[in-house]
Amino acid sequence: MHLYLLHKPYRMLSQFTDRTGSDGTPRDTLANIINVPGIYPAGRLDYDSEGLLLLSDDGELIHRIAHPRFKQPKTYRVQVEGIPDDAALEALRQGITLKDGLTRPARVKRLQSGGLPERNPPLNPKRHPITSWLEIIISEGRNRQVRRMTAHVGYPTLRLVRVAIGNWQLGGLAAGEWRRETLHAPAKTQRKPPSRRSSSPSATSSKRRRP
Repeated sequence: MHLYLLHKPYRMLSQFTDRTGSDGTPRDTLANIINVPGIYPAGRLDYDSEGLLLLSDDGELIHRIAHPRFKQPKTYRVQVEGIPDDAALEALRQGITLKDGLTRPARVKRLQSGGLPERNPPLNPKRHPITSWLEIIISEGRNRQVRRMTAHVGYPTLRLVRVAIGNWQLGGLAAGEWRRETLHAPAKTQRKPPSRRSSSPSATSSKRRRP
C-alpha cells in the first residue's frame, strides 16, 4: 500500500473538488498539486491552515490514521497574536472547555521561531506587530480546535502549520510538494501444527480470528 505525504499550502481545500464556494470564485484544491488516481485524504486541514496532509488508496489505512479512536498525535506550529503567559499555557495543558465540551490536555511549549518559510501571502506586521510561536500537540481533531483553544485563552491564532501526524513528519517538503512512501503490511502469524496429543475423534479445534 502507498501513503502520500503532502504539504498543503495556505488557502487550499483539503479535497479534490470545490463544491462549497459561495461567491463563484474557484478555489485551489488538491487537484492543483497532485494527480494520483484513487487516493483520498486521511483527515483534513482547514482552508486557511497549512502543513502535513496524509493521503492513501487504502481505506483501512485512512481509517486508522483519521479515526479519533486511534488517537494519532498531531503536532502544530502555531503563530499567535501577542505573547502567551504561563497561565494561558497551563490552561491549554489542562484542557479547554469549548462549546462542544472539554478538550483533552495538550502538550504545549514556547518556540523561539516557527522555523518555517514565510507564508504566501505573509502576515502584515502593521496589523500584527507582536506575535509568538507555540508548539501544540493534540490527540483529537475537532473542527478548528487549535484556533478555538488559543482564542479561548486570549491569544488568537494567526498562522497554523501541521508538521507531524504520529510518526510521519512534514520534513523538508515545501508548500505544494509531496512524496510517496510504500508501507508493508505485517506478515500473518503462522498457525502452529496441531498437537499429536489431541488426536481423539471427540476433540474439536476452535478457530480464532487473527488480527
